[in-house]
Amino acid sequence: MVALCLRPALTAVGPVLPRIGADEGLGEAAQGLLAALPLLAFAAASPLVHLASRRFGMERTVLISLVVLAVSSIARSYTGFAGLWIGTVVIGASIAVGNVLVPVILKRDYAAHVSRATGIYTAFITTGAAMASIVAVPIADAADWRLSLAIWGGLALAVALIWLPRSIASEPPARVVADAVPLVSVWRQPMAWLVTGFMGLQSTSFYLLVNWLPTIEISTGISERTAGVHVFLFQGFGLIGGLTIPRLMKNPISQRAGAVTASIPILIALLGLLLAPGLAVLWAMVAGLGQGAALVAALTLISLRGRTHHETAQLSGMAQSVGYLLAATGPVIAGALTQQTGSWHTTLIVFATLSALQICLGLAAGRPRPTHPVSCH
Repeated sequence: MVALCLRPALTAVGPVLPRIGADEGLGEAAQGLLAALPLLAFAAASPLVHLASRRFGMERTVLISLVVLAVSSIARSYTGFAGLWIGTVVIGASIAVGNVLVPVILKRDYAAHVSRATGIYTAFITTGAAMASIVAVPIADAADWRLSLAIWGGLALAVALIWLPRSIASEPPARVVADAVPLVSVWRQPMAWLVTGFMGLQSTSFYLLVNWLPTIEISTGISERTAGVHVFLFQGFGLIGGLTIPRLMKNPISQRAGAVTASIPILIALLGLLLAPGLAVLWAMVAGLGQGAALVAALTLISLRGRTHHETAQLSGMAQSVGYLLAATGPVIAGALTQQTGSWHTTLIVFATLSALQICLGLAAGRPRPTHPVSCH
């Protein structure tokens, strides 16, 4: 249920981004910045989440974040120009809590089935994202873009009520986070940086496509409504990719096969949009398969590379902080490049290159892990 709330407030923006830009007087670069703000908030908030979980406990911290997400989703739409920007930042910070803590809860409660549990968790993330993408334009047509964004605050509030009994029944914070401090900080572990790089690059391509795919397709003559359907297909095939990739990630020693297999479709899709834009619906589906699988691969690597719950929380915070900071540059660079060049060709070439680098990082991050504690040397 929490996973359902972690993407709609973001993915509902892409299909109506041109309307937001027209109403608020935002050019492509400013629209790209608006799309990137939640990722910047992810980057700023993620390293601090484990501190909040120490104070309040993981379940209570998640509950607080759901309530804040509900309030900020409504405030973003109905508190004016400043509220649009401030609300977007707060939305990103509240979602960061779930991003960081739910993988830790999964590892704690489903230690013997981490990849399978992660696949189910990301399936619900993808389902929420897909729902928001497909209904954004119809709701905006029936009312306006403000309602199509604000409505997801109601979902967050409903899930907060469902989560409340679990929060009340949770153990005291001191017992929840009683793991030993890791021998070496994750910030000094080479493997942690490889996992972070993989997380960042898969997030970069995801947020490029979820925010700009409709605009890219509209520029080739595809209607706004059809482009919205293609984003829904992108999310829907992400569900398939996320549920199938755990078969390749369940090896407790090496996850290279899964990390690389998840990354290749993203490269193919970006090259397809560049070389054969008339097959946009095909590339949306291929990209979705890759993105859903790559998210599961990244989160599974985070869970498997952390040796304790505390270290997993730190690694999750690091990977999502630095990773989303990298991803935040994606929509901004895409908008700026397109504004400067007048087309999407250069943008697609740049991001296809980054996808090739993701394949290389998947090979490195998924390699057999050492059996001894990681040294900082």
